[in-house]
Parts: sequence; structure tokens; C-alpha cells
Amino acid sequence: MQLTSNPKVKAIFNNYPESVQPQLRYLRDLVLSTASEINGLEKLEETLKWGEPSYLTKHGSTVRMDWKKKNPEQFAIYFKCTANLVPTFKTLYTDKFTFEGNRAIVFKLNEKIPETELKHCISMALTYHKIKHLPLLGA
Repeated sequence: MQLTSNPKVKAIFNNYPESVQPQLRYLRDLVLSTASEINGLEKLEETLKWGEPSYLTKHGSTVRMDWKKKNPEQFAIYFKCTANLVPTFKTLYTDKFTFEGNRAIVFKLNEKIPETELKHCISMALTYHKIKHLPLLGA
């Protein structure tokens, strides 16, 4: 997989509070490792959307992540709210994640992230346009 990265993304990660940086870098690593495991995913773009680290693929839906000052005890991974992604995640992983509407999975700073389940969600987002017609996105 070829990663194209906007240099401004690194600055965003470096500007997060030190207490938050490890969690957001961990999310980034999960996105990158998940993308590298998807057959046929040749290119991943790491860029900024709304000032947040964002990940785009040819056949996927944008995945973003961020920490916000107004909720300093949490961080989140965001998905396109009009896609059927988060509603599907809620069906599959009601007991594993905390959700914010139809747009995000939210984590507490000290929470252990269910890695296998989150990678599955990321994979569905990065391949969304290939699976959106399938029941439960092919889960």
C-alpha cells in the first residue's frame, strides 16, 4: 500500500496535548495497519479535513480522528454521518463502543480500545463504496 501524507498532519499530531498524543497516534497506527491488510487497497491518503487528521481511499469513506478542548477527557474517530457506517457499527458492537450520533466512536483517554472490533469498523469505512449495498456492510 502506498501512503501519501500531507506534512501538515504531523504538525497536528505534535500540537495535541502530550497526554492525548499516544492515543491519537495509536488510532493512526490502527488505520494504517488496517489499510495495509485490505486486499486491493493500493493507495491511502493522509490529509487534513476540518483541521483533523483524515484518511481517504479510492473506494472508501473518509475516516477522521480528533481530540477537542471542549471534551478534554475523550477523543474520537469520525465517519461520514450520512453513510450507513456508524448505524452498522452500533448493531454489531453495541456493547463494545460508545457512539456519538451517527458520526463517531468516542473513547475515554484511559480506556482500552477493542482493537479487533475497531479495525473491522475502519476496514468497512475504507472499503465502504464496495460494500455499502450489502446487508450489515457484509459483516
